[in-house]
Amino acid sequence: MNQIKSFFGSRSFTIVFGLFVVLILWRLGLVLFPQFNTDTNVQIWAASYQFVAWCGAIIGFTFAKKWGGFKSLLGRTALAFSFGLLAQSFGQSVFSWYFYSGNTLPYPSLADLGFFGSIPFYIYGTACLAKLAGSQFSLRSSLNKVWAVLIPVAILGASYLVFLKDYQFDPTQPVLKAFLDFGYPLGQAIYISLAIIAYIFSKNILGGVMRKAIILFIVALAVQYAADYTFLYQSMHGTFVGGGVDDLMYLFAYFLMGTSLIQLGVIFHQIKNA
Repeated sequence: MNQIKSFFGSRSFTIVFGLFVVLILWRLGLVLFPQFNTDTNVQIWAASYQFVAWCGAIIGFTFAKKWGGFKSLLGRTALAFSFGLLAQSFGQSVFSWYFYSGNTLPYPSLADLGFFGSIPFYIYGTACLAKLAGSQFSLRSSLNKVWAVLIPVAILGASYLVFLKDYQFDPTQPVLKAFLDFGYPLGQAIYISLAIIAYIFSKNILGGVMRKAIILFIVALAVQYAADYTFLYQSMHGTFVGGGVDDLMYLFAYFLMGTSLIQLGVIFHQIKNA
C-alpha cells in the first residue's frame, strides 16, 4: 500500500500523468470541435506529445544518477530506456518536420535513425533487467532453459508471420530498406522476449519488488511494438494519417515507459529507507 501511495503520490508521476491527460484532452477537443480540427492543428498536436517522452527520459536520467549511473545494473537500465525515449523523440521530430515542410516522408529516412535507434537501447535495457532478475542463476534450471528458448522463438515466429511471411525483395529499393523491414519487427521481438524472461526470473529479486517495474516495462514495450506495427501496416497500405490512432498509441507507450522509470525510482527509495 505504501509503495502504491509513493508511486501515485510522487511529483514525477504527477507531471507525466498531468501532461498525458492534457494531451488526451487536447486531441479529444480537436475531435469534438471540427472547426479547430484542421490539418495544421492536428500536426501541432502530433509534434507535441513527444514531450511525454522527454519527461520520461529526464526522470530516467535522474533516477539513473541516484542508482550510480553506469556503475549499477539498475542505473544502466534506466539510462538505456531513457536514451531509447530520446531516440524516439528524435525520430518523431524529423517526421513532424517533413509534414510541416509539405514533403512526403521517405522510407528509409533520417527519422529511422531515431525510431530504429531506440531498438538497441531497449534491447540493452531489457537485457539489464533480465540480468538483474538473476537470469544467469535461474538458467541452471532445465525448465527455465526451455522457457528461455521457447519465448524468443515464439515471438520471433509470430513477428515473421505478421510482418515478413509474404515479404518480397525489391531490387530497385535500397538495401537499407530491406534491413529495416526485417530489423524493426525482429529487434522488437528480441526486447519483448527479454522483458518476459526477466519477469519469469524476477520472483525473488529484491524481495519481488522488481516484478511490478518489469510488468510496466513489458506493457510499455508491447504497446510500442503495437504502435510500430500499426504504423508499418498503415504506411504499406497508404492509410497513415498524422494525429490518428497510431499517434495515440505512441503517446500511451511513452507514458507507460515514463511510469516504468518512475517505478524504478520508487524501488530506489524503498531500498534506501528499508
